[in-house]
Amino acid sequence: MKLPPLVEPAAELSAAEIARYSRHLLLPDVGLEGQKRLKNAKVLAVGAGGLGSPVLLYLAAAGVGTLGVVEFDVVDASNLQRQIIHGVSDVGRPKGESARDAIREINPHVEVRLHSERLDADNALSLFAQYDLIVDGTDNFATRYLVNDACVLAGKPYVWGSIYRFEGQASVFWENAPGDAGLNYRDLYPEPPPPHLAPSCSEGGVLGILCASIGSIMATEAVKLITGLGESLLGRLAVYDALEMNYRFITLRRDPQRTPITELADYEFFCGLTATTQDSAPSVPSIDAHELKQWRDNAKDFQLIDVRETTEWDIVRIAGARHIPQSRLLDEEILVTLNRDAPIVLHCKSGARSQRALQSLRERGFDNVHNLDGGILAWIRDVDSSLPSY
Repeated sequence: MKLPPLVEPAAELSAAEIARYSRHLLLPDVGLEGQKRLKNAKVLAVGAGGLGSPVLLYLAAAGVGTLGVVEFDVVDASNLQRQIIHGVSDVGRPKGESARDAIREINPHVEVRLHSERLDADNALSLFAQYDLIVDGTDNFATRYLVNDACVLAGKPYVWGSIYRFEGQASVFWENAPGDAGLNYRDLYPEPPPPHLAPSCSEGGVLGILCASIGSIMATEAVKLITGLGESLLGRLAVYDALEMNYRFITLRRDPQRTPITELADYEFFCGLTATTQDSAPSVPSIDAHELKQWRDNAKDFQLIDVRETTEWDIVRIAGARHIPQSRLLDEEILVTLNRDAPIVLHCKSGARSQRALQSLRERGFDNVHNLDGGILAWIRDVDSSLPSY
């Protein structure tokens, strides 16, 4: 829908800024006034990862005057496949600092504010109050609901995007939008999915270039909100399938059953993460990588089962492990091959999927089952660093 400009124009542009933004100034719908609005805008990006990278780069190039970055993570080599704001020399550095340096290299006229902290219910409202617009490119439901509810309470619009494997989604949410057209993220997802049905990109993978496709939509929507250009994605969900090269647009409507948001909550608990850990951890026998190595060194009789997907098994494996994907573990023809008397050690990438697999086996009467704490990543880190990590 058409929305009025979110930001008032700045007083003027310098000669250097006029030269830099001349291609914008030549657009009748942007012009001098639109560019002044961009200069006066304050945008907060939650995360400088796969989606935050293109968003920050393009908003910096577009001339958004102030860019805030909420980011507490450090750059890892596995990020470089898609997080294009970081480079090889940034591995090990805080992502916020890396993003700041990249932004300054693109546009020295942009003020960068770093918030090197984890976004939570204690700081979200005070952070959001400092900005005109929030851009949410996070990869977990707990943070998405936090961003949504904080934006509702702070009266801020926000641009949202999500990616997984070969598909991405994007939309604009603004509870207090003019004309009683307000929507928020809970109108799209009233309840979070169960944790085991919401795998992250680190588990399921993602096409790196997909970040550019969805990130460019998000940056475009941010510019449109700031300047009042065009038709906003407010009230529509854009769905992109990279394999089919197909865009779909789904109309969103306010959920008539929704409960008004009056305060921030415990979003880990709301998304089932805290409860899962508290309820299941005491009943899940575990073994760490060092113990597993001792078992092997002492020739202990046990079964090591890798429940990851075939693509992960092909990347790296622990010698002597048997590969049984989690989806097949409970097949009768598989169960009859397992020795109920000898200990069974299950592992996945980091320990979460194998923990769920362990619970399933115990429900089928297997009592002598252990979960490898930290999964194969812990084995690589603590026992065999010659193996590739992912």
